[in-house]
Amino acid sequence: MKLIKRGAEGDLFLTVWNKQKAVLKARKKKNYRNSQLDNRIRKQRTRRESEIISEVKSFGISTPLVYFVDTKNCTILMQYITGTLIYDLPKSKLTLICKKIGQVVGTMHKNGIMHGDLTTSNFILSHGKLFVIDFGLAVRTKKSEDHAVDLRLFKEILNSAHVSVMKNAWKNFLQGYKTAVGISRFNKVTNLVSVIESRGRYATVV
Repeated sequence: MKLIKRGAEGDLFLTVWNKQKAVLKARKKKNYRNSQLDNRIRKQRTRRESEIISEVKSFGISTPLVYFVDTKNCTILMQYITGTLIYDLPKSKLTLICKKIGQVVGTMHKNGIMHGDLTTSNFILSHGKLFVIDFGLAVRTKKSEDHAVDLRLFKEILNSAHVSVMKNAWKNFLQGYKTAVGISRFNKVTNLVSVIESRGRYATVV
C-alpha cells in the first residue's frame, strides 16, 4: 500500500481490490482520548461514513463505491476515482462547475446530509461526472444552521484558494444550490451564512 494523503481524522492509502485500484481509509487513534472511548468513536464514525457514502448515491449523486468496511480496525475500502480534483481545474472551468457543486450540495442538504468538509479538493471530475469524496465529517442533520456552516466553509475555500474567481464561482454555486433547495430554504440558509460571518467579523478574543 502507498500513502496518498494524511488527514486529521484518517489516512488514505492506494491499494488493489479485485485487480483494480482502490483506496483504503484508516481512521487514526487519538491518544488524548480514553482508549475505549476512542475505539467506540472511531467505530461509530467509520460505520456512519460508509453508510452516508452509500446513502448519498440514492439521491442521484456520484460517490465512490464502498467495497468493504472493517469496523474492528476502523477502515473503509472503496473505489479509486480517476479524474481531476476541482481544485486543480483551470479557473474558467472551476467557475462553471461551481453551479453543479451547488446543486449537489443542495441535494444533500435537502435530504438531510451535511458534508462537513466542503472544499474543492473533495470533488472530482471524472469522465464528465462530478464525484463527491471524503465524508469523514458528514452527519445526518436537517438543521439550517448546520447547512449554513457547510456553505460558509465552501465560501471560505473559494476566497482563500481561488480568490481570482471567487465572486463568480460563489455566484454560480448559489444559483445551483437554489435550484436544489428552493427559494424559501435558500433564503433561510444564506441568511444564516451572513449571521455566521458577522459573528466572526465582530468576535473579540478574551
